[in-house]
Amino acid sequence: MSCLVSSTCSLVPFDSNLNRLNRSTKLGSAISWQSSFPKLSIEIGSVISSPIVKKDSFVQAAWTRRSRGEAAKRPNRKSWKQRTDMYMRPFLLNVFFSRKFIHAKVMHRPTSKVISVATTNARDIRTNIPSLVDNEACRLIGKLIAERSMEADVYAVSYEPRKGERIDGKLGIVIDTIKEHGIIFVP
Repeated sequence: MSCLVSSTCSLVPFDSNLNRLNRSTKLGSAISWQSSFPKLSIEIGSVISSPIVKKDSFVQAAWTRRSRGEAAKRPNRKSWKQRTDMYMRPFLLNVFFSRKFIHAKVMHRPTSKVISVATTNARDIRTNIPSLVDNEACRLIGKLIAERSMEADVYAVSYEPRKGERIDGKLGIVIDTIKEHGIIFVP
């Protein structure tokens, strides 16, 4: 096997003995193994290192347009509000209550960096207060979050309640204490 070398190069294998084999087979010369391969022509241009490939030599796949119903059902496509909300309200308050402690943090949503953190499980707080989960602990956490956020030049924070969550009780105490200490809540 060899490649025909001329101004164009065919990448289809060429064998001089092939024609004799095709004539001797019972199927005839109309069907050969060469016809099942697409022909590719490469021309060598003025620069030897960059060959020029003819576009008509490629077999192009059929392009199909998605149906309108299929295009309308994009489950991964977020709405405009979902895509822009993190930039309109970049700082998010996250409060977690367990049976043993209270944990609150302010995060920068676009970069997921934590701006300020306060928890009743910290050593300096846990030894100074009698209970880690009562209303006084909630007021202390709210005060610490407000002070630490102001140190980081964050003066506006948003809070998104979870599904079915009401802002009352201990969560209401934490949020009210943060508001009292100068942080603005953006709806």
